[in-house]
Amino acid sequence: MTVMTKPRIKAGYGHEAAAAARGLVPVCGIDEAGRGPWAGPVVAAAVILRPDHIPPGLADSKTLSRARREQLFDSLGQVAVIGVGRAGVEEIDRLNILAATMLAMARAVADLATPPRHALVDGNRAPDLPRRATGNLACGVECLVKGDARCLSIAAASIVAKVTRDREMTALAECFPGYGWERNAGYGTAEHRAALARLGPTEMHRRSFAPIRKLLAASGALA
Repeated sequence: MTVMTKPRIKAGYGHEAAAAARGLVPVCGIDEAGRGPWAGPVVAAAVILRPDHIPPGLADSKTLSRARREQLFDSLGQVAVIGVGRAGVEEIDRLNILAATMLAMARAVADLATPPRHALVDGNRAPDLPRRATGNLACGVECLVKGDARCLSIAAASIVAKVTRDREMTALAECFPGYGWERNAGYGTAEHRAALARLGPTEMHRRSFAPIRKLLAASGALA
């Protein structure tokens, strides 16, 4: 019996080219890292690629090794226009994680040195993006489900967001040792859960997330 498997989708530049054909240039890809972790910020990136300077091997960050992501991150820093935005733990708890993610995406676009005319966003929710500094022109938004696997600009943004956030969590691990954030990036791994049971939550934990809220309630520390 032959088992048929779906071929892996290869990210391309078609969505960017289609926008450019309509005069919507430059085009940026937007993605985030850190919606699911129990600790730390959510980080978004916006990337404008040059079609003649796309690093070889560019792909969704989830399909790449950490070493390969780091290599591509360095390459993108040399050939692409990059913006990074964040929403901190306080904002996540106050706004909710979805709204905080949209805020981080808007901040990433605002951080671009070249304002985009069109944005390709991973997922099915469109952030409220800032207008161009010149001419006050709105930036169009196109949402692409699984865009990080389909669109090279979004794949680039996924790498920048992931590497940036991983580095931040590694730095935070030095300030809050014992939770293994340099390895688990704040996700609810067995290591992280064991550390929470032993050490309790820190100021960098998301109090609005159910596992952290439950721990705080059990200790009587929930405000």
